[in-house]
Amino acid sequence: MQILLVGVVVLPLLGALAALLPAPPGLKGKNPDQAVLRHGVTVTGVVLAATVALAAGFDHAQPARMQATTDISWIPALGIRIHLGVDGISLPLVVMTALLTFLCALYSYFHMPTGPSPKAFVALLLVLEAGTLATFAVLDLMLFFLAFEMVLIPMYFLIARWGGAGKQAAAWKFILYTLLGSVVMLLGLLLIGVKSGTFDMVALATDNGPKAQLSHTVQLLAVLAIGIGLAVKSPMWPLHSWLPDAHTAAPTVGSVLLAGVLLKMGTYGFVRIALPITPEGMHTYAPYLAAFAAVGIIYGSLACLALVRKGAKGDLKRLIAYSSVGHMGFVLLGIASMTPTGVNGALFANIAHGLITGLLFFMVGALKDRTGTTDLDALAGTTGAALYGKAPRFGGLLAFGAVASLGLPGLAGFWGEMLAMFGAFRPAAGLSRPAFLTFMVLAGLGTLLTAAYLLLVVRRVCMGGTPHLAPTAPLGADGDPERPVADVPTPAPAVPDLARYEYAAWSPLAALTVLAGLWPAALLGLTDPAVQQLLGGGK
Repeated sequence: MQILLVGVVVLPLLGALAALLPAPPGLKGKNPDQAVLRHGVTVTGVVLAATVALAAGFDHAQPARMQATTDISWIPALGIRIHLGVDGISLPLVVMTALLTFLCALYSYFHMPTGPSPKAFVALLLVLEAGTLATFAVLDLMLFFLAFEMVLIPMYFLIARWGGAGKQAAAWKFILYTLLGSVVMLLGLLLIGVKSGTFDMVALATDNGPKAQLSHTVQLLAVLAIGIGLAVKSPMWPLHSWLPDAHTAAPTVGSVLLAGVLLKMGTYGFVRIALPITPEGMHTYAPYLAAFAAVGIIYGSLACLALVRKGAKGDLKRLIAYSSVGHMGFVLLGIASMTPTGVNGALFANIAHGLITGLLFFMVGALKDRTGTTDLDALAGTTGAALYGKAPRFGGLLAFGAVASLGLPGLAGFWGEMLAMFGAFRPAAGLSRPAFLTFMVLAGLGTLLTAAYLLLVVRRVCMGGTPHLAPTAPLGADGDPERPVADVPTPAPAVPDLARYEYAAWSPLAALTVLAGLWPAALLGLTDPAVQQLLGGGK
């Protein structure tokens, strides 16, 4: 188990290095570009198999205990250690990260985004995977920061070199926002380490450990600094403005990983660091975090409604990006409640959002490849894009992703948002219940607005009436204008239905969305004991 976890973190880095080296003669094949893309599929596939083996060997009877741990000294002078481990909170995120990266590599093998050499693309994809996996596996504050920062450079280049229109501006906005937040976060992490005498996250999470050295003032300052950095990555309103531009410009696989994995790093930091290590500071700021979360839920939904209306020239990728602001608002609301119910809901919503939004971004990218646009007015035209008639499987799966995203009972999106609102209904002792009830009502309104804009998307993109009618030439050879004019349907442009590689890349996400919706205990059984121990000060 220990070797498996180390391998999961290190193997993508070794694979990235190997991708930049010349391929051995026997592995070059006829097309060197396809050979390096195949290398990416192989490495991410091995990492996924290792995470599945890690999950299979995990002691599910003790999900609150750190397992597969490695703890060795790295920089003794600063007390920094290479400390790795997973529990019921981090294990699902590790498996989801490996799954999404493998599916992105598989999709890219058949549909490589337009841009420079595939060598650089595969290397950046693997470095990104290593950074995200390390973020969820490390148990040292400084290692957490290094892993947190490690993902910024590869994502910047994926947007700037393989993105679409406005890619340079979007990439710079992404890197500047996240770097600024990270600098502030580093100050908070250093403050905790200096005042407590350790950077060990497990030791700091216990009530009778080094956390006792952190005064109320220190906790307030630490939560404020760390929270700003995590809120930028989450993304929390009003620090979200980098997200729509980054998603709109990013290539398909970049959007999938940005929504499915990178956003989870911020909310995971709140659960792993802010809640257990600085509970007093978190208790003070929790109402403000909940307020920003509730505003973000409403704001994201209203922005989506504005984009989906006729004549707005709304971009479908941008709409899904704004929907992420609302969905992640539910995650932050659950965390802010500081209750086991709310935090479990937040962790469940994290996984659900990764699966569902990853599927949606895959499909919107494929829709743009088929039609040349993601402009909703251009897609819908005057009678609707009619994907149900042109590409029934594609249209049906897109509608499935939309109804899953709106939180339909029986699918994964329902449980996390419901539990987050239950947490707000009865927040932790000492938090203002009237305030949190108000936030819960706003969140409930947000679910109605979410249903409204997603159903409008389904109506405009998937449904459609009779194709546009165009007049033909007058009947008869004499060209008499008084003769009746025949109206015949203009042939609808062909839209290819799902290809085999798209089935392979998207089916696991759809299947897991259904499985998590019908059997939520599979995930909650892992997270709940770990959350109870985390909120109980290690008890």
